[in-house]
Amino acid sequence: MKDESKLTAACGIDCAVCDIHLAPGDEAVRQRIVDWFRDARHREVKPEDIHCSWCKGDRAAHWSADCWILRCCVDERGLEFCSDCEDFPCRRLVEWAGQDEGYGRALERLKEMARAT
Repeated sequence: MKDESKLTAACGIDCAVCDIHLAPGDEAVRQRIVDWFRDARHREVKPEDIHCSWCKGDRAAHWSADCWILRCCVDERGLEFCSDCEDFPCRRLVEWAGQDEGYGRALERLKEMARAT
């Protein structure tokens, strides 16, 4: 495993700059996430519940342990990254990446990783 890949999620998100990963140590980030869930998703989230030990850490401490990408890539296919898959980039991953600028950057990171191998 490459050194920089330790904090790269299976989907390509850079965990080192992910708000969910940073939230426990930054009250402003934590509050921004709580506000976003309340305003955009009409869902109440407790500030103390916003934490993540990254995809390759303890799944019980993962923010989204039921993530479809994590299930597909890691659990079902036994891969480290989506870019390791013979179907990369699959339709579902491309659609996911189109939902959010950060997800789009994640897909681009995976494409760079695929080119480097």
